[in-house]
Amino acid sequence: MARMSDVARLAGVSVTTVSHVLNGTRRVEQETKDRVLRAVEESGYRQDALARALRRSRTDSIGLVVSDAGEPAFAEMVHGVQEAAAAEGLTLLLANSDESPEREENAVRALLERRVDGMVLARVAGSRDEVLAELRGSDVPFVLMDRLGVDDADQVGADNDAAMRGLVRGLVGQGHRRMLLVAGDTRVPTLRERRDGFLAVVDEAGLDRADQFVVEGERGADTVPADIAAALATSLPTAVIACSTVLAAQTLEALQDARIAVPDDIALAVFDGFAYPDLFQPRLTTVRQPAFEVGAAAVRLLRERIADKDREPQTVRIPSVVQQRDSTAVGPALGRHA
Repeated sequence: MARMSDVARLAGVSVTTVSHVLNGTRRVEQETKDRVLRAVEESGYRQDALARALRRSRTDSIGLVVSDAGEPAFAEMVHGVQEAAAAEGLTLLLANSDESPEREENAVRALLERRVDGMVLARVAGSRDEVLAELRGSDVPFVLMDRLGVDDADQVGADNDAAMRGLVRGLVGQGHRRMLLVAGDTRVPTLRERRDGFLAVVDEAGLDRADQFVVEGERGADTVPADIAAALATSLPTAVIACSTVLAAQTLEALQDARIAVPDDIALAVFDGFAYPDLFQPRLTTVRQPAFEVGAAAVRLLRERIADKDREPQTVRIPSVVQQRDSTAVGPALGRHA
């Protein structure tokens, strides 16, 4: 196996010069740099990344733990983190905790053992306090992404409350007075914020909370589809809002089973949405998270925290966009159920 001294001999320079070229620790003339790089290629020399990290006290890598990498919004956040990290010359180490507190703890611990320079964490529902305690104890800078809720850490996410308020005000303005909110697992801060935004507009508009339906339940709970079906069967609301892609799929299935047509019988709006939304008939009104931008902002906050560990924590909220489509068009439903 080639050594740095072999590279130096082939290039006709000192070992110190080779080190400066490979580690970027000092400016080297371009002609000399080119000779060193040719010598590296000819000799087959490869740096030991761990040894290099130990010498430099950094690894040029960051960790990312997400609660569901397969969910469309999280996939876009991962893309945003990846692109921003690459632009900074950072390697991204990704772990999917699959909404499991145990997997989250194991992933955080494994990334810390790999000496990442910083970490981005989208916490699971039921995330344990020990996770943040371990991060704080490690002195590794970290940023919370999407699922916020602490005051003493950098965090970035969509403005869920404002997005929900804007959506519900639009529905109320169309004349909807009885609505169904499929909120899901409100232990998740994102979903809890959306539920609270919905209820705030219900109160603001002077609507009776007793006339509204709010379906809550933990991820994967069998009760959620049954509760949706029950709400649709008792006193049909004129509008339904699903607070995530998974919840939207469950809602669409319940509507299909009950032979309830969108938008003729009921208006439907969803958060996050599906890939290729224009393939749906009717096209779904969707509140799009700025997921890519959230991921990129998480890397920016992390780089700022790495540069200055003593600065005040920042909370960044990025506006979502309501994409109005056919599923909330005013139809005969309002006249029949008014």
